Amino acid sequence: MAGERRKFRREGEERRRDALIAAALDLIAEAGPQAATVRAIAARAGVTSGLIRHYFQRKEDLTRAAYETVMARMTADNFAVLDAAPIGPEARLAAFVAASLRPPVVDGRAMGLWAGFIAEVRRDPAMRMVHERNYLQYRTLLEGLIAELVGRSDRTRLRALAIACNGLIDGLWLEGCALPDGFAADELVTVGAGAIGAILGVDLISHLPGPQTPAPAAPPLLHLEMNPT
Repeated sequence: MAGERRKFRREGEERRRDALIAAALDLIAEAGPQAATVRAIAARAGVTSGLIRHYFQRKEDLTRAAYETVMARMTADNFAVLDAAPIGPEARLAAFVAASLRPPVVDGRAMGLWAGFIAEVRRDPAMRMVHERNYLQYRTLLEGLIAELVGRSDRTRLRALAIACNGLIDGLWLEGCALPDGFAADELVTVGAGAIGAILGVDLISHLPGPQTPAPAAPPLLHLEMNPT
């Protein structure tokens, strides 16, 4: 019985902590980081300001936890698609790229939250660590998917390819979030898969999961030779 009470209390505390993070994220999404004061978060969550300090010693600790939640959620949405991805390196990478450029990862609210936090990443070393950890987690998985296609013998080349492909995905993600009505259905997915396929010298478009909008073939300019020498 004592163990059950401890478990119930722990789960209750986790729910209250999550509710505080959710309240902070709602406020930041609505009016920017400056709106997420301790008083406003407490009011949104329906608790006292003192309760917030029970879970987070400083507001900065809550801000970091909120940013970790945003980044981890987007990364998890990307990772989950691989559980159901077809066998084969082209199909797995194509599924990963598609997930990166479709909802729920492409989402205006998520971009607004990311933009609200990014200034803090430059100012606060702890926030920078949150950003770096999630960035490297995503890029490491992408590098592994690329290695399944091109081999693992040259780690420097793999790193360069992963950085290039990650940067391309990030740019398309930003545009898709900022201009949700500016692109045809799955246009960013086919553009992204075509460009990454050109970088790697493989066909990814034919392996994309789900409906696609045809995209023009990537021009020769996109066929980059990522050779460190």
